[in-house]
Amino acid sequence: MPEYIYRAVDENGVLVKNRVQDKSKQNLIKKLKENGLMPIDVTQVSFGKYKRTGIKRNETNIDEIMQIANAQVGREKTGRKFSTIEKINMTLSRTEKVTERDIVIFTQNLYLLKKAGFNNVHALSTIIQSTENITLKGILEDTLAGVEAGDYMYTTMEYYSDIFPYIYINLIKVGELSGSLEESLRQAVEYLDSSTELTKKLKKILIPNIAQFVILTVILFLGSMYIVPIIQDVFDQVGSTDQLPSYTIAFSNFLRKIQENWLIPTLIIAAIIGGIALYIKTPRGKYKWDYFKYKMPVFGKLIFAIDFSRLTKAMVLNLKNGMRIQEALEISKNVVKNLVMLSIIETAINNIIVGDSWVDPFEKSGLAEPMITEMLKIGMQTDLPTMMEKLVEYMEMDIDQILDRIVKILPQILYSIIGVVIIFITIVVLVPCIQVYMGTFLLSAAGF
Repeated sequence: MPEYIYRAVDENGVLVKNRVQDKSKQNLIKKLKENGLMPIDVTQVSFGKYKRTGIKRNETNIDEIMQIANAQVGREKTGRKFSTIEKINMTLSRTEKVTERDIVIFTQNLYLLKKAGFNNVHALSTIIQSTENITLKGILEDTLAGVEAGDYMYTTMEYYSDIFPYIYINLIKVGELSGSLEESLRQAVEYLDSSTELTKKLKKILIPNIAQFVILTVILFLGSMYIVPIIQDVFDQVGSTDQLPSYTIAFSNFLRKIQENWLIPTLIIAAIIGGIALYIKTPRGKYKWDYFKYKMPVFGKLIFAIDFSRLTKAMVLNLKNGMRIQEALEISKNVVKNLVMLSIIETAINNIIVGDSWVDPFEKSGLAEPMITEMLKIGMQTDLPTMMEKLVEYMEMDIDQILDRIVKILPQILYSIIGVVIIFITIVVLVPCIQVYMGTFLLSAAGF
């Protein structure tokens, strides 16, 4: 059973600290509140050699400890003293991060065990024994306790939304509610793998080019702010009548004014960014931001295709398990987070209720390709689950093609931006440097 260290305050504001065992973090928080304590911090501690064994899974243990804890209010000096090793172990348990690789390995193992016929309790128990990450092990212990109590796995995962991605949790939810957890786990593995692969591809393209852009921009600013004034001083000292190009002087003066009054532009930029961030948090702003995601250059079509593909895959699972289209849409919409897509799905559900076509909202949105809506219409007249499986295959090929185009186009866009910066550096900074190198200013200084 997991062990936790908690800090809480009672009704009088007195701090209570203790180390207890309970079947889950949620259950412990509930019991603390029932005993008149408001939790401040509940942290799971190490398993390993300090995990107590032989204690039955019941509520008596925590209830007895709560009575002891209430009796020890304000008497922290008389509490148990942890050894140095235990303190190190508890510190590690607080800081050990659950990586994306940990989630991938857990999902792959769970998928293989489910495919081999293991039930959820047996599968989770088997994975917990081989899990090395202390934090993840504690989360899986909580999940197992919830499953043993009759809950779904996704209900505990939702509590750990900072560990499991939103889409991942809802893929598990769709699988559990539709009775196709094995297939949902396979999709979750594909989702994690594709996300990792896409991230690697984009990093490979973006990081080197962004680094070049930053370096060139720094050269431009430093050259304009420091080198250009030095060159002009050289002209003045030797008595030359030559002048630097007007655009070089203008840009240098512009940067100098910004440097002298840096607070004003900083506040303006901060206000603009803050205003946009606050607007996006509003329902209207969030909707417009999500709509922009679908219409943005380069990545817009990819984002929509990925969301629609996830929705289609989830619907196939539900339809194959005998759900009606309305129920399939209700459950499948959980795999999508974009408000625009969610509003289209809600409209489709309303259309079903009033007897209209649920495909029309996708068609009228202007976001789905005509091929997609035509395949759905044909499926409604023939075999919808089979046609949607074909649609999933079509969407996967479409996503691959879009990714290939992005991989080809994105470097060209970045190279164009870098090229503009290089040209600007050449005109503003290098031309004066070449002028000094050629020494033509000495001729005017000598009266020629």
